Amino acid sequence: MGDSGTGSLSAIHEQNEENSAGGKVKQPVRFGWITGVMVRCMLNIWGVILFLRLSWITSQAGIILTWVIIFMSVLVTSVTCLSVSAISTNGKVSSGGAYFMISRTLGPEMGGPIGVVFSFANALGCALNTVGFAETVRDLLIEYNSVMVDSINDVRIIGTITVTSLLLISLAGMEWESKTQILFFLVLMVTFANYFVGTVIPATPEEQAMGFFNYRADIFVENLFPDWRGAEGNFFQMFAIFFPSAIGILAGANISGDLRDPETAIPKGTLMAIFGTTMSYLLISVTAGACVLRDASGNLNDSLPLNYSGPCDDVACKLGWNFTKCEQSQTCPFGMSNSFQVLSLVSAFGPLITAGVFAASLSSALAFLVSAPKVFQCLCKDNIYPYIGFFGKGYGKNNEPLRAYILCYLIALAFILIAQLNVIAPLISNFFLCSYALINFSCFHASITNSPGWRPSFKYYSKWTALFGSVISVVLMFLLTWWAALITFGIIIFLFGYVTYKKPEVNWGSSVQAGTYNMALSYSVSLAGVEDHVKNFRPQCLVLTGPPNLRPALVDFVGSFTKNVSLMICGDILMDDDESVKWLNCRKVRSFYTPFKGDNLREGARHLMQASGLGKMKPNTLVLGFKTNWKECPPGSVEDYVNTVYDTFDANYGVCILRMMDGLDVTEELQCEGVYVWSTKQGKKTIDVYWISDDGGLTLLVPYLLTRRKRWRKSKVRVFIIGQQQTMEEERKEYIIHIHFQLLIYHNFFILKRFEDSVAAFRLREGQQQGDGSVQQQQQQRTEGPWKISDKQMDALRLKVRVCYYLSLPVPQSDCPSSLYMAWLDTLSCGLHCPVLLIRGNQQNVLTFYCQ
Repeated sequence: MGDSGTGSLSAIHEQNEENSAGGKVKQPVRFGWITGVMVRCMLNIWGVILFLRLSWITSQAGIILTWVIIFMSVLVTSVTCLSVSAISTNGKVSSGGAYFMISRTLGPEMGGPIGVVFSFANALGCALNTVGFAETVRDLLIEYNSVMVDSINDVRIIGTITVTSLLLISLAGMEWESKTQILFFLVLMVTFANYFVGTVIPATPEEQAMGFFNYRADIFVENLFPDWRGAEGNFFQMFAIFFPSAIGILAGANISGDLRDPETAIPKGTLMAIFGTTMSYLLISVTAGACVLRDASGNLNDSLPLNYSGPCDDVACKLGWNFTKCEQSQTCPFGMSNSFQVLSLVSAFGPLITAGVFAASLSSALAFLVSAPKVFQCLCKDNIYPYIGFFGKGYGKNNEPLRAYILCYLIALAFILIAQLNVIAPLISNFFLCSYALINFSCFHASITNSPGWRPSFKYYSKWTALFGSVISVVLMFLLTWWAALITFGIIIFLFGYVTYKKPEVNWGSSVQAGTYNMALSYSVSLAGVEDHVKNFRPQCLVLTGPPNLRPALVDFVGSFTKNVSLMICGDILMDDDESVKWLNCRKVRSFYTPFKGDNLREGARHLMQASGLGKMKPNTLVLGFKTNWKECPPGSVEDYVNTVYDTFDANYGVCILRMMDGLDVTEELQCEGVYVWSTKQGKKTIDVYWISDDGGLTLLVPYLLTRRKRWRKSKVRVFIIGQQQTMEEERKEYIIHIHFQLLIYHNFFILKRFEDSVAAFRLREGQQQGDGSVQQQQQQRTEGPWKISDKQMDALRLKVRVCYYLSLPVPQSDCPSSLYMAWLDTLSCGLHCPVLLIRGNQQNVLTFYCQ
């Protein structure tokens, strides 16, 4: 759909050029519902089965079960037609037929596979109908002793000539193709009239010898019930043979781009086509069953004299014929059970039935040859699969896909040259049934999602009938040919997996998106009423990344332990960059992006913590990067940073501060494909955790979640804690049982001099810290330079530093200068060549052993 706008602009540009040159603009040919949909669908539905197999099916299943078979087939196609009508009237329908409808309803994941399978099925349908025509011509050549080479090669020669002729008709344009279809339609109308007239013309003795007696009540009653014969004599086999004669209902929808008003033409034309073809099937089956016997010898000597009194009591005997001998030996060559030429026998002029067979097979082949390229062209333009865009180029006023025509022709020709399609033929019915199943499911899914965008003007459908149509189509796939159904689903799953993996950049407002929203909303509301429990705790992180693409290491780190586990929100306080979401998707980071306008970091973070999330899906941990330039930046910026940490603890959040040796900001070397420590395999390394005190267990939970990722699975976690030597073994056992970490005694490595050097520039001068100053003077000094450090504050912190040797994040006190706090953090984390995470929980218990 992304190409539609470009295509429209180019079309307007070409039209302007023609107008400026003074040339007359040729408008593309557009069809109405009769010629574009109804006639096309009827020609595609009618086929050789109607003329060569329907009477035989009636002899096997009887008139009653034959009608049941017809109604079952029509039920599937009618329900599918209602779903197609609903989808086609819900919005603008472009070219692409079934593919367009499914992809724009269920999305590219399901639309793409069906586009490939449906295009291929149409190409095979062209080959099969062409071979059917070629075999009929070959039989005529054999009858008149005019064989060219042999039976197989004659089919290849005739089939090649036929499909090439059909290709030339297609390449001539839709207008010529439509005129050819009208000619075929007229031939079929004459053929039907010829047949029904023949049923009332008195049968000659020769016709009676072959089983035709006009309308007889005795024959009708005899043929009402089934008479199964041979290995194929069962209901489902008869259904499998008949059903392909009902699969052409999408012929009109497949050329939706060439219709004048597809939203109206598709429902009206398809329903009328189903009604017309259904009536023809019902009438031909019942008239044949009322006029023709199941068995006849064709021998005039089998007629009975007027006063015959011998052993003969079947229906033929009552009509003056005795076919008992061939019936008992099962050698009767005529009758509905033995001859496929019953319609030629009954009709007023037999050769017209042969013309009908030609018209039906050629019209179906031509319809398939036109449908396949049209569907494939739409698929190519959507760029869902690689290397097929070449075939999507259109030519002429009707944007004909000439390249796709050639491709379809070559596929059809390949199968025609094989001349043995008995193994491939079952795939076609399965491909079409699979398309019907997905079309019905598309309608059902769009209905149950309650999307405001689902507003079809066609109201005569139900979501439950659509679901029934989808289920029955899948069931029929396995009942007809189970192995073909497995092959079909295997192809669908493979193509579905590819599209799901590649995630094409298309947005068609599919019902899957609406369903995802409904599920998320329902689950979020349900979750809001559930009380928190330590077993279900998840670190839901609000990450102050700024534009995420500027701090990829910070994003990747949090994504390493939240992906598919918990919530992650990237907060950008000062910038609003729409490309950030695309960048996150590019790195496969599962995170929301929330920009917020704020005057400073503290204000923005405070508002983000209050507003981010929904119900239980709300952040409980703030993650930010370490401010490496705290010594050089303005003192107010440092104050703002430390106060943000203070506010976070005050809001009952946990805090994580990530520091890396080379910093986190990659503004100067911005790139989407950057590789950082969090996105590469770590091998057998160690993750050291220095746990100063019990903060609820967040300090232990985060490294544990990190080791669940594939890249960190081989890493060993070592936990350094404070404890009494005599109770160390008990504590070691308790933690190992629950988290499987290695517990070690922590040794002092703190360098006090580094700490004192880092705060030297922020110390109050000797004259500024006289103890005899007034309270107002001290307060003024505090207001003007809150980041300044007095000796008293320094001495107080030295006592803490000598005890706290760990990388647990210290909690800033309200009276602690920001520069002193930053120096503290700097000293704790500097000089290490690996990433350092300063982490502190909010005292909420997050480990399961707390609840035991």
